[in-house]
Amino acid sequence: MTFTQLCNPIFVQSINDYHVTDNVDTPINNPYEWQSIEYYLYLKNWIDTVQWHFEDIIRDPNINPDAALVLKRRIDKSNQDRTDLVEMIDSYFLDKYKDVEALPDATINTESPAWAIDRLSILALKIYHMQQEVDRTDTTPEHHAQCEAKLNVLLEQQKDLSSAIDQLIADIEAGRKYMKVYKQMKMYNDPNLNPVLYGKK
Repeated sequence: MTFTQLCNPIFVQSINDYHVTDNVDTPINNPYEWQSIEYYLYLKNWIDTVQWHFEDIIRDPNINPDAALVLKRRIDKSNQDRTDLVEMIDSYFLDKYKDVEALPDATINTESPAWAIDRLSILALKIYHMQQEVDRTDTTPEHHAQCEAKLNVLLEQQKDLSSAIDQLIADIEAGRKYMKVYKQMKMYNDPNLNPVLYGKK
């Protein structure tokens, strides 16, 4: 089994579990062993799924401004949780392949495995919601055809991205690629770096 053959069904499971209630306040019920890679993949997609719906809600043109501010804070926290989890998944790969000796001509990839997996998780959400649009019965034939065409592109993208991720992991395992994790340098969350938070005049 390749790594994305592990990921993709877990992402689908998380999305389906969320949509049982389709409520951003539904508590997560992660079915996987605590701190296993499966646990982190499920958690990663659950965060992405909740945030997807946060982003839908905040675009309501009639949203109450006070409610929008509260929601914006939740989105900010979700983004931070998402980034922290990506780094945790990359740490899993770093530890797994720590004894692999890079070949003399080994190269580094433009992104780490976990950031590519982050894109794969979000792609699973795009596929789910585009399928919902395809399945609607209250739209025009033109809308249906457009959504079906988009869905086919998303499915092809999922196949290509999965293949690329599996190839990257195989290259790291064989020493043809090496990876680094650059810890997040977000400044707006840091009270020592955001001038609004440290009171710069």
